[in-house]
Amino acid sequence: MRGFIDETTIEVSSGNGGSGSVSFRREKYAPKGGPDGGDGGKGGDVVFIVKNNLKTLAHLRYKKNFNAENGHPGEGRKKHGRNGDNSEILVPPGTLIIDTKTGEVLRDLKENEEWIFLKGGKGGMGNTNFATAKNQAPRYAQPGISGTSRNIKVEINIIADAGFVGFPNAGKSSLLSRLTNANPKVASYAFTTKIPNLGVYRIDDRDIILADIPGIIEGASHGTGLGIRFLKHIARTSGLVFLIDVSDENFLTAFDVLLEELKEFSEELYKKKRIIFATKMDTENSDENLDQLLKKYPDENIYGISVFSGYGIDKIKKYFSELVFSE
Repeated sequence: MRGFIDETTIEVSSGNGGSGSVSFRREKYAPKGGPDGGDGGKGGDVVFIVKNNLKTLAHLRYKKNFNAENGHPGEGRKKHGRNGDNSEILVPPGTLIIDTKTGEVLRDLKENEEWIFLKGGKGGMGNTNFATAKNQAPRYAQPGISGTSRNIKVEINIIADAGFVGFPNAGKSSLLSRLTNANPKVASYAFTTKIPNLGVYRIDDRDIILADIPGIIEGASHGTGLGIRFLKHIARTSGLVFLIDVSDENFLTAFDVLLEELKEFSEELYKKKRIIFATKMDTENSDENLDQLLKKYPDENIYGISVFSGYGIDKIKKYFSELVFSE
Protein backbone atom coordinates (compact mmCIF):
# COMPACT_ATOMS: atom_id res chain seq x y z
CA MET A 1 0.00 0.00 0.00
CA ARG A 2 3.01 2.26 -0.14
CA GLY A 3 2.12 5.50 -1.87
CA PHE A 4 -1.63 5.26 -1.28
CA ILE A 5 -2.48 7.38 1.73
CA ASP A 6 -6.21 7.85 2.21
CA GLU A 7 -6.23 9.63 5.57
CA THR A 8 -3.93 11.70 7.75
CA THR A 9 -4.10 14.10 10.68
CA ILE A 10 -2.57 17.56 10.42
CA GLU A 11 -2.39 20.81 12.38
CA VAL A 12 -3.15 23.99 10.47
CA SER A 13 -2.70 27.60 11.58
CA SER A 14 -3.68 30.86 9.97
CA GLY A 15 -1.33 33.83 10.29
CA ASN A 16 -1.42 36.53 12.95
CA GLY A 17 -2.26 40.03 11.89
CA GLY A 18 0.66 42.46 11.86
CA SER A 19 0.75 45.19 14.50
CA GLY A 20 0.02 48.79 13.67
CA SER A 21 2.88 51.28 13.73
CA VAL A 22 3.47 54.13 16.17
CA SER A 23 5.29 56.73 14.11
CA PHE A 24 5.45 60.53 13.65
CA ARG A 25 6.46 62.63 10.72
CA ARG A 26 10.01 63.93 11.04
CA GLU A 27 10.22 66.19 8.04
CA LYS A 28 12.82 68.95 7.77
CA TYR A 29 10.34 71.79 8.19
CA ALA A 30 7.92 69.91 10.47
CA PRO A 31 10.02 68.45 13.30
CA LYS A 32 6.91 67.90 15.38
CA GLY A 33 4.70 66.52 12.61
CA GLY A 34 1.61 64.45 13.25
CA PRO A 35 1.24 60.68 13.51
CA ASP A 36 1.92 58.65 10.38
CA GLY A 37 1.99 55.03 11.62
CA GLY A 38 0.58 52.60 9.05
CA ASP A 39 -1.69 49.60 9.63
CA GLY A 40 -0.42 46.07 10.00
CA GLY A 41 -0.97 43.51 7.27
CA LYS A 42 -3.55 40.73 7.45
CA GLY A 43 -2.38 37.24 8.39
CA GLY A 44 -2.45 34.55 5.71
CA ASP A 45 -5.40 32.15 5.36
CA VAL A 46 -5.39 28.36 5.36
CA VAL A 47 -6.86 27.35 2.01
CA PHE A 48 -7.73 23.90 0.69
CA ILE A 49 -7.42 23.63 -3.10
CA VAL A 50 -8.86 20.62 -4.93
CA LYS A 51 -6.65 19.27 -7.72
CA ASN A 52 -8.42 16.79 -9.97
CA ASN A 53 -5.17 15.02 -10.90
CA LEU A 54 -4.44 14.06 -7.29
CA LYS A 55 -5.61 10.59 -6.21
CA THR A 56 -4.08 10.17 -2.74
CA LEU A 57 -2.83 12.14 0.26
CA ALA A 58 0.71 10.80 -0.09
CA HIS A 59 2.09 14.34 -0.36
CA LEU A 60 0.79 15.02 3.18
CA ARG A 61 2.33 11.91 4.67
CA TYR A 62 5.36 13.51 6.27
CA LYS A 63 4.22 17.09 6.66
CA LYS A 64 1.97 17.49 9.67
CA ASN A 65 1.99 21.25 10.23
CA PHE A 66 0.77 23.92 7.82
CA ASN A 67 1.27 27.51 8.93
CA ALA A 68 0.19 30.57 7.00
CA GLU A 69 2.49 33.57 7.15
CA ASN A 70 1.95 36.32 9.72
CA GLY A 71 1.03 39.77 8.49
CA HIS A 72 3.87 42.28 8.54
CA PRO A 73 3.78 45.29 10.88
CA GLY A 74 2.86 48.73 9.60
CA GLU A 75 5.54 51.37 9.06
CA GLY A 76 5.95 55.11 9.16
CA ARG A 77 4.70 57.37 6.40
CA LYS A 78 1.41 55.49 6.62
CA LYS A 79 2.89 52.43 4.97
CA HIS A 80 0.62 49.41 5.24
CA GLY A 81 2.32 46.20 6.34
CA ARG A 82 2.41 43.39 3.77
CA ASN A 83 -0.29 40.74 4.08
CA GLY A 84 0.92 37.26 5.01
CA ASP A 85 1.00 34.55 2.37
CA ASN A 86 -1.69 31.88 2.51
CA SER A 87 -0.97 28.27 3.37
CA GLU A 88 -2.38 26.31 0.42
CA ILE A 89 -3.09 22.61 0.93
CA LEU A 90 -3.68 20.56 -2.21
CA VAL A 91 -6.13 17.62 -1.97
CA PRO A 92 -7.99 15.27 -4.36
CA PRO A 93 -11.72 15.56 -5.13
CA GLY A 94 -13.88 13.85 -2.53
CA THR A 95 -11.67 14.87 0.40
CA LEU A 96 -13.37 15.20 3.78
CA ILE A 97 -12.16 17.67 6.39
CA ILE A 98 -13.04 16.30 9.82
CA ASP A 99 -12.74 17.78 13.31
CA THR A 100 -10.53 15.41 15.31
CA LYS A 101 -12.27 16.16 18.61
CA THR A 102 -15.92 15.83 17.59
CA GLY A 103 -15.73 13.74 14.43
CA GLU A 104 -17.85 16.35 12.64
CA VAL A 105 -17.37 16.58 8.88
CA LEU A 106 -16.51 20.23 8.34
CA ARG A 107 -16.34 20.11 4.54
CA ASP A 108 -16.80 17.67 1.70
CA LEU A 109 -14.56 19.08 -1.02
CA LYS A 110 -15.69 18.78 -4.63
CA GLU A 111 -13.87 19.08 -7.95
CA ASN A 112 -12.12 22.40 -8.67
CA GLU A 113 -13.12 23.81 -5.26
CA GLU A 114 -11.11 26.30 -3.24
CA TRP A 115 -12.13 26.66 0.38
CA ILE A 116 -10.80 29.09 2.97
CA PHE A 117 -10.80 27.00 6.13
CA LEU A 118 -9.15 29.43 8.56
CA LYS A 119 -8.96 33.16 7.95
CA GLY A 120 -5.87 35.05 9.01
CA GLY A 121 -5.98 37.62 11.80
CA LYS A 122 -6.77 41.21 10.93
CA GLY A 123 -3.88 43.67 11.08
CA GLY A 124 -3.83 46.30 13.81
CA MET A 125 -4.41 49.96 13.03
CA GLY A 126 -1.49 52.38 13.18
CA ASN A 127 -1.51 55.48 15.36
CA THR A 128 -2.61 57.60 12.38
CA ASN A 129 -6.12 56.32 13.00
CA PHE A 130 -6.30 57.54 16.60
CA ALA A 131 -5.47 61.23 16.22
CA THR A 132 -8.19 63.54 17.56
CA ALA A 133 -8.51 67.23 18.30
CA LYS A 134 -7.69 66.53 21.93
CA ASN A 135 -4.97 63.98 21.25
CA GLN A 136 -3.05 65.01 18.18
CA ALA A 137 -0.05 62.81 18.93
CA PRO A 138 -1.36 59.35 19.99
CA ARG A 139 1.46 57.09 21.09
CA TYR A 140 -0.35 53.81 20.70
CA ALA A 141 -1.44 51.48 17.92
CA GLN A 142 -3.40 48.27 17.79
CA PRO A 143 -1.73 44.88 17.93
CA GLY A 144 -2.73 42.46 15.19
CA ILE A 145 -5.42 39.88 15.85
CA SER A 146 -4.08 36.37 16.36
CA GLY A 147 -4.69 33.63 13.82
CA THR A 148 -6.39 30.32 14.57
CA SER A 149 -5.03 26.79 14.91
CA ARG A 150 -6.96 23.54 14.45
CA ASN A 151 -6.18 19.84 14.45
CA ILE A 152 -8.06 18.13 11.65
CA LYS A 153 -8.31 14.78 9.94
CA VAL A 154 -8.07 14.80 6.16
CA GLU A 155 -9.69 11.76 4.57
CA ILE A 156 -10.44 10.69 0.99
CA ASN A 157 -13.76 9.30 -0.10
CA ILE A 158 -13.15 8.26 -3.67
CA ILE A 159 -16.09 9.22 -5.85
CA ALA A 160 -17.13 6.28 -8.05
CA ASP A 161 -20.38 5.27 -9.73
CA ALA A 162 -19.95 1.53 -9.24
CA GLY A 163 -17.63 -0.45 -6.98
CA PHE A 164 -16.28 -3.96 -7.52
CA VAL A 165 -16.56 -6.29 -4.52
CA GLY A 166 -15.08 -9.76 -4.41
CA PHE A 167 -12.58 -12.15 -2.97
CA PRO A 168 -8.92 -11.92 -4.03
CA ASN A 169 -8.37 -13.26 -7.55
CA ALA A 170 -12.06 -13.05 -8.49
CA GLY A 171 -11.17 -11.07 -11.62
CA LYS A 172 -11.91 -7.51 -10.52
CA SER A 173 -8.68 -6.02 -11.85
CA SER A 174 -8.97 -7.94 -15.12
CA LEU A 175 -12.50 -6.67 -15.70
CA LEU A 176 -11.53 -3.09 -14.87
CA SER A 177 -8.64 -3.30 -17.32
CA ARG A 178 -10.90 -4.75 -20.04
CA LEU A 179 -13.58 -2.06 -19.68
CA THR A 180 -11.62 1.09 -18.94
CA ASN A 181 -8.43 3.06 -19.39
CA ALA A 182 -7.10 1.78 -16.05
CA ASN A 183 -3.98 -0.37 -15.92
CA PRO A 184 -4.17 -2.26 -12.63
CA LYS A 185 -1.76 -5.04 -11.72
CA VAL A 186 -3.13 -8.39 -12.91
CA ALA A 187 -1.62 -11.76 -11.95
CA SER A 188 -2.63 -15.32 -11.08
CA TYR A 189 -2.17 -14.95 -7.34
CA ALA A 190 -4.24 -13.36 -4.57
CA PHE A 191 -3.93 -9.76 -3.35
CA THR A 192 -2.59 -8.28 -6.59
CA THR A 193 -4.70 -5.20 -5.81
CA LYS A 194 -3.20 -3.38 -2.82
CA ILE A 195 -4.85 0.01 -3.40
CA PRO A 196 -8.17 1.08 -4.97
CA ASN A 197 -7.97 1.44 -8.74
CA LEU A 198 -10.26 3.71 -10.73
CA GLY A 199 -11.24 3.59 -14.38
CA VAL A 200 -13.58 5.50 -16.68
CA TYR A 201 -16.10 3.38 -18.61
CA ARG A 202 -17.87 5.03 -21.57
CA ILE A 203 -21.54 4.11 -22.01
CA ASP A 204 -22.96 5.84 -25.10
CA ASP A 205 -22.41 9.55 -24.37
CA ARG A 206 -21.91 9.17 -20.62
CA ASP A 207 -18.90 8.25 -18.50
CA ILE A 208 -19.08 6.24 -15.31
CA ILE A 209 -16.30 5.75 -12.77
CA LEU A 210 -15.55 2.18 -11.72
CA ALA A 211 -13.63 1.39 -8.54
CA ASP A 212 -11.74 -1.84 -8.00
CA ILE A 213 -11.38 -2.35 -4.25
CA PRO A 214 -8.74 -4.72 -2.78
CA GLY A 215 -10.12 -8.21 -2.27
CA ILE A 216 -12.18 -8.93 0.82
CA ILE A 217 -11.53 -12.06 2.84
CA GLU A 218 -13.65 -13.71 5.49
CA GLY A 219 -13.29 -11.82 8.76
CA ALA A 220 -12.51 -8.56 7.00
CA SER A 221 -15.14 -6.62 8.94
CA HIS A 222 -13.19 -7.48 12.09
CA GLY A 223 -9.91 -6.17 10.72
CA THR A 224 -8.52 -9.09 8.73
CA GLY A 225 -7.02 -8.34 5.32
CA LEU A 226 -6.93 -5.15 3.26
CA GLY A 227 -10.29 -4.85 1.55
CA ILE A 228 -12.46 -3.67 4.43
CA ARG A 229 -10.23 -0.64 4.97
CA PHE A 230 -11.11 0.62 1.52
CA LEU A 231 -14.83 -0.12 1.53
CA LYS A 232 -15.49 3.43 2.68
CA HIS A 233 -14.39 4.51 -0.79
CA ILE A 234 -17.47 2.97 -2.38
CA ALA A 235 -19.88 4.57 0.08
CA ARG A 236 -21.09 7.04 -2.56
CA THR A 237 -21.50 4.61 -5.43
CA SER A 238 -24.82 4.14 -7.19
CA GLY A 239 -24.41 0.41 -6.93
CA LEU A 240 -22.07 -2.53 -6.31
CA VAL A 241 -20.79 -5.24 -8.62
CA PHE A 242 -20.10 -8.55 -6.86
CA LEU A 243 -17.64 -10.81 -8.68
CA ILE A 244 -17.89 -14.53 -7.98
CA ASP A 245 -15.25 -16.84 -9.44
CA VAL A 246 -17.15 -19.93 -10.66
CA SER A 247 -13.89 -21.87 -10.91
CA ASP A 248 -13.35 -21.59 -7.16
CA GLU A 249 -14.45 -24.52 -4.98
CA ASN A 250 -16.31 -22.13 -2.66
CA PHE A 251 -18.24 -20.32 -5.38
CA LEU A 252 -21.64 -21.21 -3.89
CA THR A 253 -20.88 -19.64 -0.51
CA ALA A 254 -18.80 -16.68 -1.69
CA PHE A 255 -21.70 -14.27 -2.15
CA ASP A 256 -23.11 -15.02 1.32
CA VAL A 257 -19.74 -14.34 2.94
CA LEU A 258 -19.16 -11.13 0.98
CA LEU A 259 -22.63 -9.84 1.76
CA GLU A 260 -22.23 -10.58 5.45
CA GLU A 261 -18.86 -8.78 5.63
CA LEU A 262 -20.43 -5.83 3.85
CA LYS A 263 -23.37 -5.75 6.27
CA GLU A 264 -21.05 -5.92 9.26
CA PHE A 265 -19.15 -2.93 7.91
CA SER A 266 -22.06 -0.76 6.75
CA GLU A 267 -25.81 -1.26 6.56
CA GLU A 268 -25.88 1.45 3.89
CA LEU A 269 -23.50 -0.49 1.62
CA TYR A 270 -25.46 -3.69 2.24
CA LYS A 271 -28.65 -2.06 0.97
CA LYS A 272 -27.16 -0.59 -2.21
CA LYS A 273 -28.30 -1.78 -5.62
CA ARG A 274 -26.17 -4.66 -6.83
CA ILE A 275 -25.49 -7.06 -9.63
CA ILE A 276 -23.45 -10.25 -9.60
CA PHE A 277 -20.94 -11.25 -12.27
CA ALA A 278 -20.08 -14.92 -12.34
CA THR A 279 -16.53 -14.66 -13.66
CA LYS A 280 -14.19 -17.06 -15.49
CA MET A 281 -16.97 -18.60 -17.57
CA ASP A 282 -14.25 -20.04 -19.83
CA THR A 283 -13.29 -22.62 -17.17
CA GLU A 284 -14.40 -26.23 -16.76
CA ASN A 285 -17.94 -26.78 -15.38
CA SER A 286 -18.63 -23.04 -15.47
CA ASP A 287 -22.05 -23.44 -17.10
CA GLU A 288 -23.21 -25.90 -14.44
CA ASN A 289 -21.81 -23.72 -11.67
CA LEU A 290 -23.61 -20.66 -13.05
CA ASP A 291 -26.87 -22.63 -13.07
CA GLN A 292 -26.35 -23.48 -9.41
CA LEU A 293 -25.83 -19.80 -8.57
CA LEU A 294 -29.00 -18.84 -10.44
CA LYS A 295 -31.01 -21.47 -8.59
CA LYS A 296 -29.62 -20.47 -5.18
CA TYR A 297 -30.22 -16.74 -5.68
CA PRO A 298 -33.36 -16.39 -7.83
CA ASP A 299 -33.93 -12.80 -6.69
CA GLU A 300 -30.45 -11.55 -7.60
CA ASN A 301 -29.33 -10.24 -11.00
CA ILE A 302 -26.58 -12.70 -11.98
CA TYR A 303 -24.71 -12.64 -15.29
CA GLY A 304 -21.93 -14.88 -16.53
CA ILE A 305 -18.81 -13.27 -18.03
CA SER A 306 -15.29 -14.14 -19.07
CA VAL A 307 -12.67 -11.46 -19.59
CA PHE A 308 -10.40 -14.06 -21.20
CA SER A 309 -12.84 -15.35 -23.86
CA GLY A 310 -15.09 -12.29 -24.07
CA TYR A 311 -18.16 -14.26 -23.00
CA GLY A 312 -20.94 -11.89 -21.87
CA ILE A 313 -18.80 -8.77 -22.29
CA ASP A 314 -20.99 -7.40 -25.10
CA LYS A 315 -23.94 -7.15 -22.69
CA ILE A 316 -22.08 -5.45 -19.87
CA LYS A 317 -23.05 -1.92 -20.94
CA LYS A 318 -26.69 -2.85 -20.44
CA TYR A 319 -26.00 -4.25 -16.98
CA PHE A 320 -24.05 -1.18 -15.86
CA SER A 321 -26.65 1.21 -17.31
CA GLU A 322 -29.36 -0.48 -15.26
CA LEU A 323 -27.20 -0.38 -12.14
CA VAL A 324 -25.97 3.21 -12.35
CA PHE A 325 -28.58 5.15 -14.32
CA SER A 326 -31.90 3.53 -13.39
CA GLU A 327 -33.82 4.78 -10.39
